[in-house]
Amino acid sequence: MNKFILFVLGVILVTTEQITGKEKYVVCYYGTWAAYRNGLGKFDVTNINTELCTHIVYTFLGINRTGTVVSLDPYLDYPENWGRDNLRKFNALKKQNPTIKTILAVGGWNEGSAKYSVMAATPKLRKNFITSAIEMIKKFGFDGLDIDWEYPNRGDTVYGHDDINNFTQLLKELREAFDKHGLLLCAAVSSVKSMASLSYDIPAISRYLDLINVMAYDMNGASDLVTGHNSPLHRGEGDENVPKDNLKTIDAVLEYWLEQGCPPEKLILGLPLYGHTFKLSNATINGVRAPSDGPGIAGPYTATRGMIGYNELCMKFRRETWKLKYDNSAKVPYAVQGNNWVSYDDAQSLTAKVKYALQFNIAGITLWSIETDDFLGACYLDDYPLTRAVNIVLGRSIESTTHGSVSTPTTEKPSTSQPTDQFVCEDTGFFPNPDDCTSYYYCVKNAGNILVPKLLHCPGNLHWDQNNELCNYPDQTNCNI
Repeated sequence: MNKFILFVLGVILVTTEQITGKEKYVVCYYGTWAAYRNGLGKFDVTNINTELCTHIVYTFLGINRTGTVVSLDPYLDYPENWGRDNLRKFNALKKQNPTIKTILAVGGWNEGSAKYSVMAATPKLRKNFITSAIEMIKKFGFDGLDIDWEYPNRGDTVYGHDDINNFTQLLKELREAFDKHGLLLCAAVSSVKSMASLSYDIPAISRYLDLINVMAYDMNGASDLVTGHNSPLHRGEGDENVPKDNLKTIDAVLEYWLEQGCPPEKLILGLPLYGHTFKLSNATINGVRAPSDGPGIAGPYTATRGMIGYNELCMKFRRETWKLKYDNSAKVPYAVQGNNWVSYDDAQSLTAKVKYALQFNIAGITLWSIETDDFLGACYLDDYPLTRAVNIVLGRSIESTTHGSVSTPTTEKPSTSQPTDQFVCEDTGFFPNPDDCTSYYYCVKNAGNILVPKLLHCPGNLHWDQNNELCNYPDQTNCNI
């Protein structure tokens, strides 16, 4: 646990190269369904830290048979029938940070390809889509649209190869309409050559899009029946003989998209804040490309075998015994516990990826998705440790919360007091306050190698939970002071 804390502090405190020129973007995707997760995994609009993103993307709306943009969850999106009114609340975040851009995303994996294949092929349906998208954007105060058609000419497509030109035509018509309203037009696209080459005329779509979010994750998964990295930077263990055109790596992705004509000033590199889990066929064969029997463990909040949020995984690392490993070639970590195998990203690997990508002067970084970062600060001294690490490498000035607890579902932050002379530290780490359930001590060595206590306070009405070393709801703790 202490090693994790010290590393994140090191990433946050290190001096990075000054980024010259235009500010780099941090595009934060928000998976709205996280509002239904249990316990400390629940994530609502109020949990979004608007200082950590230049753009925030609301996912997802869909389309109906007429091509009209519609809500996929009216209870969550709208206020009617005692709904949660999330679309309005999301755009109200501009009051916290007037410079932030809000983007409405339409599509997503669950929407499939068929409806979008039909819509893009039909002039009348394209017109319905464009008109309804603008109406939705203007009604709720969004700054633009993100099209997440997964994917043209793939999956359950109806018109196959024609999707490529039809997608370009759709973007052309959207561009013409959006320019009249000053709206941003973005798209989320597949990354590796073997997939992207099937779906896009890259020079053509680049003419019409403001931002191109290249999703450089899900490069390997449990369906491969061997372990593999979710988002490797370079050729890694077991990839020595893979032909260049078949590589599933970030360096290959950037090279392909830029060589195909995507302007670097429009390219946003998509990075994951989650991992992929695998069930090893044999626990003793546990490296990269080890035989797998399919999806591994599910997280307690995302509850989906084969994937796990970083907020779930970092807590497992604190509570359980895992062997943490690092692929020095691919520049990404992985972890093993018995027959459980996990590919994930941490602050170190994300920092390496962002630094590499900046060599190409790309526009910025996309993060999928902020509700799976350690947004409550349950594992580290700061909330959003991964998102913060990315911001720092990009040269963005952000305020550190520097606390060891979780935040409440409001914007309230925990407070910090000066070290007290009454509490005596016997070791480094976190310790309960014997006189107060709502505060705790963090013991750390000063410059003179002397242990000193720092008194910290949980936000809101939360109590310190010593068993899990985080601020928690009172009924989940054993404090009876």
